[in-house]
Amino acid sequence: MTERTNWSSRIGFILASAGAAVGLGAIWKFPYLVGSNGGSVFLFPYIVLSFTMGLGLLIAEVALGRAGQGSIVTTYRKLGSKAWVGWGYLGVLTGFCVMCFYSGIGGWTLSYLIDACLGNGIVADQNKLAAHFGSLVSNPYISIGYQALFLVLTASVVSFNISSGIERLSKVLMPLLFVLVLIVIVRGLTLPGSEKGLSYLFAWNPSAFSWQSLLAAMGFTFFSLCVGCGCMLTYGSYMKKDQHLVKGCAWITFLTTAASILGGLMIMPAVFAFNLDPTAGPGLTFMTMPVVFANLPFGQFFAIVFYACIVMAALTSAVSLLELVVAFCVDEWHWRRPAAVAVVTSLLLVIGSFCGLSFGPLADFKIAGRTIFDNFDYFTSNLSLPVGGLVVCLLVGWKLWPMMSREITLGMEQSAAARLLPLLRLMLLAVCPILILTILITGL
Repeated sequence: MTERTNWSSRIGFILASAGAAVGLGAIWKFPYLVGSNGGSVFLFPYIVLSFTMGLGLLIAEVALGRAGQGSIVTTYRKLGSKAWVGWGYLGVLTGFCVMCFYSGIGGWTLSYLIDACLGNGIVADQNKLAAHFGSLVSNPYISIGYQALFLVLTASVVSFNISSGIERLSKVLMPLLFVLVLIVIVRGLTLPGSEKGLSYLFAWNPSAFSWQSLLAAMGFTFFSLCVGCGCMLTYGSYMKKDQHLVKGCAWITFLTTAASILGGLMIMPAVFAFNLDPTAGPGLTFMTMPVVFANLPFGQFFAIVFYACIVMAALTSAVSLLELVVAFCVDEWHWRRPAAVAVVTSLLLVIGSFCGLSFGPLADFKIAGRTIFDNFDYFTSNLSLPVGGLVVCLLVGWKLWPMMSREITLGMEQSAAARLLPLLRLMLLAVCPILILTILITGL
């Protein structure tokens, strides 16, 4: 058996895993969710949930991967039994389905970055912006073309081994992403009226609280840390035994949460400064921010920086999704990595193109009242990801606890381990299942 490749350094694992978790969630999804759910009444529960439910699940999933030394299917078979293998296949299917529609959104980000470089699409008329976005997503040649380009970029990274591909990319893109985000934030905070955006984000407003905002925070915690499908399990399988697992997961949670807050700071102050609607929903990034850039000195420069951030965030997350499926092909079917990347990428383009066409020629084709794109999103976000999280809780907290408790506490002081393990097990067997079932039931 070939010795499994490892991350070359602890920082490489942390940055790659943080990149997988950050993705479009921090810069695209978080701002419109915090804008649509009352600002601080969404933000504060999200922070608390990230460092409780989210961190607990992340530790459990990474520990499974490091102990199993394989893809999610391999790990479930080796550590659990054949009865658990089906849940591993569900994780691979989840990652594949997410990538089918995620690659389409990644293609949109490439289009907007290219438009920003050319000086196009930065206009103050929101009707023109809506028409521009509509022409992008409804034209099958343009939308599928950009989706294919995004998939090729992702595949070019995953085709290399872990240390020379994903790790090297993450060591460059993640620090660069934070620097570029800070540039946009600083510019936004200098705008007159930007303090209203800060107040919306950080000033506690009990009257704005709703159960819907709390449920949205729960769901986003799950989404933002990329737990439930096996991405973090796969990354954990490349982690060396001498690396401190809990500290690594704590850093990943911190960087992911910080990236989401920075994403909000990048958008909300500017939105309030120009009296735009913070509840614009998913279109906030693509149909609101260009108005801001159109009214800024050197607006084209800031637009390029902004959309470069989104492309980098999308790419670091996409490579983790592709790696999940490729690792399965390599470990289970013993394919060579380049061949696995080529086959999986081709299938993603073929099947994912139907998601892309949901905004054009297939817009009227619906199943259960949802387009193909929406059904892929619904299946993963509302069903398979929460179910995958429950499986991790049961496998680590119940069936494999003696083995997993040793794996989790490798390198820890005995006193610290004694304090952590009871809390973590309570989290996995009680708190997380209750919260996940709440997300699952409300999502249905």
